[in-house]
Parts: sequence; structure tokens; C-alpha cells
Amino acid sequence: MNDTPLHPDSIATPSVQAAPVPCPVVESLDGILPDEPLLMMGAGPVPIPAAVAQANSVVINHLGDTMARVIHQVKEMARYVFQTRSNWVLGVAGPGSAAMEMAVSNLAWPGTRVLSIANGFFSSRMAEMARRVGADVTTFDVPDREIASLEALAQAIERTRPEVVTVVHGETSNTVWNRQIREIVQVAKSVGALVVVDAVCTLSTMPLDMDAWGIDVVITGGQKGLSSIPGVSLIAFSDAAWERVRTRTVPNTHWCLDATLAENFWHKAGYHYTAPVSGVLALHEALRLVCVETLEKRFARHQRCSLALQSAVSALGLALYTPEDCRLNSVVGIRLPQGLTPHDVCDRISQQYQVEISGSFGLPIVRIGQMGEQCREHNLFRTVHALGRTIRDLGAKVDLPAGVAALEESLLAGARETRR
Repeated sequence: MNDTPLHPDSIATPSVQAAPVPCPVVESLDGILPDEPLLMMGAGPVPIPAAVAQANSVVINHLGDTMARVIHQVKEMARYVFQTRSNWVLGVAGPGSAAMEMAVSNLAWPGTRVLSIANGFFSSRMAEMARRVGADVTTFDVPDREIASLEALAQAIERTRPEVVTVVHGETSNTVWNRQIREIVQVAKSVGALVVVDAVCTLSTMPLDMDAWGIDVVITGGQKGLSSIPGVSLIAFSDAAWERVRTRTVPNTHWCLDATLAENFWHKAGYHYTAPVSGVLALHEALRLVCVETLEKRFARHQRCSLALQSAVSALGLALYTPEDCRLNSVVGIRLPQGLTPHDVCDRISQQYQVEISGSFGLPIVRIGQMGEQCREHNLFRTVHALGRTIRDLGAKVDLPAGVAALEESLLAGARETRR
């Protein structure tokens, strides 16, 4: 026993007794949420089907035979949606950005050469994630509302010799569709690079064929095209990408996002952390509904509805933000008349017409989503009417009857084409 007396300076002074924190009085959600549910027509999240909502209300053991069976089916359905035969499909407890970070942090570490094709907010986010794990990052910057020049990209790839190339399939921030994914992969493969594709807003809304296009990693969120809840996402690795993950010698700095640890739950029915079981069940039902509809019919529905919305916007007298040759179908960008701000329009359409649309990171546009359950004719008519009324309420001119008529005409023409 140490009998050495304590020096007075080493004795902690008792803290002043603080008053207890009072119990707050708060209102229930009934007093916060609007009386009439908002129609979610922005860039995500989107409305969810009743089967998904019901599944999200269920809690089961995150381990055990029942969960293992659910996980097996989620992976099986996800392979269909990703169009891959790869074994390495995992869920991610987090938004699409967490899946993005899982991809980056598992493939890149200090000194890894990464080339990020940056033509908007979300593609630039992947570059930032790579910098934060210490990668040697080069950005291939693309002007707003444009797609990458394959010739210039090939030169950049030959010059930098990246080990990893990142690109966004649908850049929702400025509604650009990077339609050359297959060609970008071919250019990247010429130097042996692995390619990561962000398909958060495009998976199940537009064709994306992971294996046929040679993509190494595809990520998506649950809350957009799949029409599931936010907070549970999916990622698929090719065999080549998984080999890089498996054989890396530098530990992943992200414990929760370490794919080799996640494998224990998603492939071995073991423990990683307590999984978001309700969200996984919701994702199961969302994927099941995609499979029931089939990708072919789902792609056709999304294209028909998005083109009808674009026709309606033009007939209203408003301008679409992105040129047609690289315009994203799943999120439509709309220039606002002079004097109107995205905040004014989004606030008015929400408060007055109970329709939610999105602004976009400082751009002079509003965005309307066409993902999953947003692509229903009754949603389109309500949204076009609400948008036209809102613009008119705020003092600008639109031709609302022409917009609604163009919407109906385009939908009818699309339906006739589908029946052929």
C-alpha cells in the first residue's frame, strides 16, 4: 500500500452542485407534421409503397435463421437489380453516402492513385472522401451541364495512371446523366484501374449493367429509385475489387465500413454490429417489388413519366436546365424565371400545395424527382399543377393549361408506344 500523502494540488476540487436538467415538455409528431402528408417529389427521399412501410414497422433479431433468410434474398434480388453475378453484395447501415465511403475507404488508402471525374456536387464528394483516407487524388473537372470528353479523359488516365477511377452515373446536383459509363470503364481498364460508379439515383430507374459494362463497384441508396427508406444502402464489388479489399495491407480507418468485417454479417450470418433490421426488411420488400415489376418494365415506366414531365415543363414556358444529350431522366432540373429563388418556390409549393420539390446547392434551379413511386401519373398531374400555380402565385407567367395538356398528351403517346 502506498502511504505517500497526496499533494494538495493533485486533489480534485468537488464541482459545484448543478441543478438537475428539467424534463422537457414537447409536442407529439401529430403537432409537428402537416395535416395532409406531403407528396415527396424532390431529389429524394421518395414516397414508399405500403408493403415497404409495413416491413419497416417490424423488428426481429438481427442474427439467427430468420434474418439469414432475409439477407440471402436481399442479396439475390440485389444481384438482379445490379445485373451482376458477383458474390460480393453487401448492405450498408447508412445513406448512399455511407455506401460511397465504404467503396472509397476499402479500395483506397494513403498513396493510392485516384482519379475522380468531377462534374457536380456528388462526384466531387467522392474525391473528397478519397483525400480524407490519404489517397493521391486527381480530379478530372467537367464544366457544369456537360459530360466528360473521352479523348481528354483518356489522356488524363494515361498521364496519372490511377488505381481507382470514380464517376457518378446520374449527377443529381445539376441533373447531368453521365451516359458514357461503359466507355469510361474501357478507358480506365486500359491502365488496370478499378472503376467505382455512384448509381444512387439511377439504379432501377435507368439501365445499368454492372457485369456487361465491366464496373468494379456500384453503390446505391435505398431512398431513391428503389423506393425504400433512407438509411439502408447497397454496394456490390466485382471479384477484382474484392481481391483488392481482401489483400490490402493497410487497415481500413473506418471500422463500421470495413467490408471484410461487414462480410461476417452479410455472408456468414455472424456479428458485425446490430444491423438496422427494420430497414433491411423494408429494403427486402422494395427489391421484391422491383423484381415483380421487372427491370424492363420499370425502365420503360421511368422514361415515359420523365419525358412527359419534361414536355409539361417546356409547355409551361419554363426551361430545362440540362441539354437533352446528357439530361438525367431520374431527376429533372428546371430553370426559374428571373426574380424567383429556389427557396421561394420550394417553400410556396410545400406550404400551399403540399408538394415537396428540391433546390440544388446554389444553382438557380428547382429539381423534380422521377424515381420509383414518384413515377405515377397522378403524382405528375398534381406536381405539374402545383408547380405552375406556384410560379404564377409568385408573379411570373406560365401557361398552366398548356403544361397539363402536354403532360397528358405525352403520357398517352408513351402508353401507345409501350403497347406496341
